[in-house]
Amino acid sequence: MKAKKTQQTQWIWEQNDYPHFSYDREVLDPLMQKITLEQGKLIAYLSVMDEHNIKQTQLNAMENEIMASCAIEGEMLNRESVRSSIQEKLGLKEDARYRERLKEDNYVDILIDANTNYEEDLTLEKIFAWHHAMFEKSNHLHKINIASFRGEGVMQIVSGAIGREKVYYEAPPREKLQTEMDAFIAWYNNTPASLMKAAITHLWFVIIHPLDDGNGRISRAITDMVLSQIESSHISKLYTMSKSINDNRKAYYTALEQTTGYIRQKNPTDITLWCQWFFETLYKALLEAQQSLSYIVDKTKFWDKHKESHLNARQTKVINKILDMGSDNFKGGLSRKKYITIADTTSATASRDIADLLEKRCIEQVEGTASKNTRYAVIIPTSQSSS
Repeated sequence: MKAKKTQQTQWIWEQNDYPHFSYDREVLDPLMQKITLEQGKLIAYLSVMDEHNIKQTQLNAMENEIMASCAIEGEMLNRESVRSSIQEKLGLKEDARYRERLKEDNYVDILIDANTNYEEDLTLEKIFAWHHAMFEKSNHLHKINIASFRGEGVMQIVSGAIGREKVYYEAPPREKLQTEMDAFIAWYNNTPASLMKAAITHLWFVIIHPLDDGNGRISRAITDMVLSQIESSHISKLYTMSKSINDNRKAYYTALEQTTGYIRQKNPTDITLWCQWFFETLYKALLEAQQSLSYIVDKTKFWDKHKESHLNARQTKVINKILDMGSDNFKGGLSRKKYITIADTTSATASRDIADLLEKRCIEQVEGTASKNTRYAVIIPTSQSSS
């Protein structure tokens, strides 16, 4: 016996006003201003970083972006393969010319395309090419349409036990997809890059859900194109929005439920709640990137000042360990016991090394600590001057 339908659901794409989305600028403008400020701070960080450190930061951000974007959809990639492929693309290691091409390479190509060729018009051919790259080497459990629109049948996002399923979203039917995508692509190519465009791009593509699988990953790649155009690709890959989404997937799905029709709104095409979620997630990603960059800048300042201090290998290893983690994350500060562990040395040698670091003003004793509980902190120069 079929369960009675207790609610007549109208999805966002069924509304008369769709796709003319509305949103509250008074709520969203302050968030966008905060984001613009943090984007400017990231650009300032670039001015004090050398090319090698910038590429290393891009490597880490791109690695996390690809891993997280796939993890959101339940696909687990090989992290080492992803990292190795990015290193080759960024020129951080020599190409392995004769190795078999992996699906991780394809994901890297998609990300680099989105963050490099952002001035190009968006086309259905590009979207399908990305989709082919994603699933070319995939061992998908079910046959899916690759590099074409999804197959016949209703596309629903469903959860719950058999017989008690909840339909969280139902996408437009197959016969509407060409018209839907034509409208989306025309809007995208004729709308100047902005933070609001990025938020709508992500949402609208997910609403259409034109593919059998990979809709979320493709939507995030297209959103990356918008962000890269806003930032002229200076900082887009110094941060990872997908990691911030993956860290709190519940908020992502809640934002979709509140916007696409599962949870009814007074104005069904009002996307303010979605945009709030999007901007708050982007803001978090920018702050996290700044934190990681601050460690690199601190490390650069430290070694610029102490390039003539002639530290030994043990001292260098310990200092770099602290700088790479960030002093705030190095819980409890440096102690003699921690020094012994990190440097893999004896107590007597650790004491001599610490005394030398104190004399050279590389570290200082933390106020209020003494005797066996003595702790030390790395002294970060206030400028890159070595004077």
